[in-house]
Amino acid sequence: MNKNQSRIIALVSLAIFVMAFLLSNRLFFRLDLTRDKAYTISEISRNLHREISDQVRITYFVSDRLSLAHPLPGEIADLLREYAAHSRGRIRFIQRDPMKAELLGEVEALGIVPQQIRVVERNESIVAQVFTGILIEYLDRQDVIPVVFSLDTLEYDLTSRIRALVRNTERDLGIIVGDGHVQWNSEYGLLHRELALAGFNLRFINPGEEIPPVLPALFVLGGAEDLDPAQLALIDRYVQGGGNVLFALDGVFVNTYGSLEAHPVDDQGLLAMLANYGVIVHRNLVLDMAALNLTFQTHVGNTTTIRTVRYPLWISVQEHAANTEHPLTARFRGLDMYWASPLELVPPPGIDAEVLFTTTDAAWLQTETFITNPTMAFHFEDEADMTRGRQVLGVSLSGVFPGAFAEQEAPVQGRPSRLIVVGNTAFAGQMMQNSRAEARNLDFLLRSAEWLSSDDDLISIRSRETSAGRLDRITNREERDAAMALSRSINTIVVPLAVVLAGLAVILKRRSKTVKEKGRADDI
Repeated sequence: MNKNQSRIIALVSLAIFVMAFLLSNRLFFRLDLTRDKAYTISEISRNLHREISDQVRITYFVSDRLSLAHPLPGEIADLLREYAAHSRGRIRFIQRDPMKAELLGEVEALGIVPQQIRVVERNESIVAQVFTGILIEYLDRQDVIPVVFSLDTLEYDLTSRIRALVRNTERDLGIIVGDGHVQWNSEYGLLHRELALAGFNLRFINPGEEIPPVLPALFVLGGAEDLDPAQLALIDRYVQGGGNVLFALDGVFVNTYGSLEAHPVDDQGLLAMLANYGVIVHRNLVLDMAALNLTFQTHVGNTTTIRTVRYPLWISVQEHAANTEHPLTARFRGLDMYWASPLELVPPPGIDAEVLFTTTDAAWLQTETFITNPTMAFHFEDEADMTRGRQVLGVSLSGVFPGAFAEQEAPVQGRPSRLIVVGNTAFAGQMMQNSRAEARNLDFLLRSAEWLSSDDDLISIRSRETSAGRLDRITNREERDAAMALSRSINTIVVPLAVVLAGLAVILKRRSKTVKEKGRADDI
């Protein structure tokens, strides 16, 4: 090879390198081997450019101190770069340190406030204040994700917000707290925070207030004993006009502020209205072998004892007990329910009804005497032999529903609606903290809000997210004991024995090799 050929090859290589560098912002490739492609944005997010007419700007405000101390900011930045890479120039990504850019006041005014974390610097552990939040801007509109400390729901949060900004639509969700003794802020604080973080504008509607017909979706939480026919007629009228509603309600009232005494609810019309739509809420309690633990105190004289028992009235709805064909429960993560009531579907003509999730086959009912006190657990199975079997706990219905109060109100032009009915109210409240079910229960409630708002494709983004699953998935005691015994055998016998055998094999191989080499030496 002469000098001219070498020079030409060097120039071509340099040109290829420069072109690859210039195209690096346009071309993006990532090898993602996870089951659900957890580190790759979905097709919905990749095709956002089709909806965007002007440029969307995503600014990731993150402290360099956090980026140096933790890998998460780098993973977040990679995800945001992927949005930009697939956007055909319609999405621009910027990363800034608020402190270095001298934007502390402006960033905090956006709602992105510093978080405290413990970092190690110069062999010293200190508490540092760092920023990690995202600002999304489109034309004169903007939205903010105040804190980003996880990739779990980041794609969902970004895509839903970008779409809302581009379409210039508000993601409104109405809330009616039907139980008169319950306050939204105290009982549903976790749900409020999660819905707000997901970008929903919550509109609180007092029972008896007119429901705006343009409201995309509505949550009705409880109310069987408190919502009267006049208040229910407004909800019925909303459904008739095409409104979409989640009903979470109980068939049996349990006094959680006293000694857990229970009685069938004195229905003022809500249960009858739902029966008219095609779902019967039975005034029974469901118990299941797939149960949660309950910790409580007992007092004998001056002695206080703390006990933890398996409490079958607190049900752990299993992942495999869901309808995987329905967008709401595809990749269902499970659900925890507290004193739930069974449902029965009896849809009128023209209504599509589907079961969303059920108990296990080992469930049973209390239909006559409601015993909920854990100290009387020996009575829990009094009706088990007569009522054993799988029970329906959540359903969905869609279609043009018949009016429940047609004779009292002026006729409404019927429009297709979507309904979700869950036979429990407490699963949406603070009770979920007792079983650490926040992630599972809130995930289902957020998916419900999306499905009711007809954003089915956003639900599919949430469905891609994976979880580690629960450690109590095996509910049959014999099967669980067998699995534990197998695990102990493998860890205490099989694995150590395999290590010993491998060591012996290595020793014998070396000894054989030594003997052969010694034999060759003797022959010589």
